[in-house]
Parts: sequence; C-alpha cells; structure tokens
Amino acid sequence: MFEANIYYSVVIGMLVLACIVYLALQRITPGYGMTYDRKWGPAINNRLGWVLMEAPVFVAMSLMWILCPDAARRCDPAVVVMTIFFLFHYFQRSFIFPLLIKGSSRMPLSIILSGVTFNLLNAYMIGGWFFYLTPQPSYLGAEGYPMSWLESPLFILGTLIFLMGMGINLHSDHIIRKLRRPGDTRHYIPMGGMFRYVTSANYFGELTEWVGFAILTWSWPGLVFAIWTFANLAPRARATHRRYIDQFGESYSSLHRRYIIPFIY
Repeated sequence: MFEANIYYSVVIGMLVLACIVYLALQRITPGYGMTYDRKWGPAINNRLGWVLMEAPVFVAMSLMWILCPDAARRCDPAVVVMTIFFLFHYFQRSFIFPLLIKGSSRMPLSIILSGVTFNLLNAYMIGGWFFYLTPQPSYLGAEGYPMSWLESPLFILGTLIFLMGMGINLHSDHIIRKLRRPGDTRHYIPMGGMFRYVTSANYFGELTEWVGFAILTWSWPGLVFAIWTFANLAPRARATHRRYIDQFGESYSSLHRRYIIPFIY
C-alpha cells in the first residue's frame, strides 16, 4: 500500500491534478454555499454534507496513526505534534463547524463525493509520509523527524503561520455567521478582520494554515496540499467576489478587496 514508487506517483498525480482543477474552476463554479446551483444534482442538508465530506479524512488519518506498524514512527514526538495539528483542523471542520452553520442551505452529493475523494487522497499523502515513508535527508536524521525538529526554525515558523491561519479562518467564519439573524436568507457584505483586504477571508485563513503546515513538515506532500488548497479555493474566492459585485455593485467594488490573498490576488 505504501510502496515508495506508488506513493510518489500519487503525490505527483495530485500535483498535476491540482493544476487541472485550478484551470477548470476558472470556468466552472462548484454549486454549494453562496453559489449553490441545482444543476449539480441531488443535494442534502448543508450541515450533514460538511460532516460527510470532512469526517473521512479525520477517521482515515487517525486509523493510519493507530495502525502504523512502526512504533518508533507512531510515537515520534515531532510526528505526533504535526499529526495533532492536522487532526485538530479536521476535527473542527468535521464536527464543530457544521454545528455552527446557520440557515438551511443544501450541498450537492456530487460536491460531497468529490470532497471525500480528495480528502482521502490527502490523508494517504500526509499519513503515508508521517507513518510509512518519511525519507531521511540530513536535516531530519537517520530515523525521520528527530526531537530537535520541534526546535528548528522551519518548524517554529511553520507553526506560527499555521496557527495564525487557523485564527483567521475561525474568526472569519464567526463574522460570516453573525451576518444573518435567524430566518434571514439574504446576503450581506462581511466586514472586519481580514475581510478588510479580501473577499474570502475564511479561505485566506485556510490557505495560510496549509502553507504553514507545508513549512513545519518541510515535505513534498505538505507542499502539494498547500498548492491544492490554492487551486481549489482561489477560483471559488474569485467567483464569490464576482457574485458580491453582481449583487451589491459599486458599494462592494469600491471596497477594493482582492479575492483571497491581500494586496496580491
């Protein structure tokens, strides 16, 4: 299952697929959330949809950790910390975020299935790296990530970026939830926080998280995941930006926000 040639073929394939998805999403807008569209097929309650889409990666990563046959890798302090970072994000996304969603939006099953597929492949990439195939470059030592990795500049910098991104993501989601009162289905312009600079501050926070994760793990799968996050979220942020302009006109365009990365894109 974790033969090196197969594993790295999957990682390269995911990188190529990220580029294809980015180009495809310039023309196709996934039909969920603010851009929900019935043409995407049968749909279910948005809360349940998020659980079904995000929970598999939490379960898969947890099982890979528990079932790892190499006790040294399974209990390596640096790997444990990095795995907890990963699982904490997906626990929040799978079991807390859906409970906080307001309204009665729906999510197409096609979107859920595509999300599950990506999430399981991502668990394969990250879990396979941590628990089975961590290479041994000189800065990691003979047995993978040494204890000293937790004190390295890359780990510290990456952790700070990861936590900052998580904070931005959670705060932005909080701002969005407060836009509507119970029963209200209208759309409003989110204000405050990183929404001062970008249309999709929540996406900017998530992108920042995974850039930080790529740095703190200093790994190819971490980098590919960060690229995938941009490929998936940047076109959606652009579509959301255009939707706001269509809906609010000059009152929104005059804010001069970028799509997802402050001052850049």
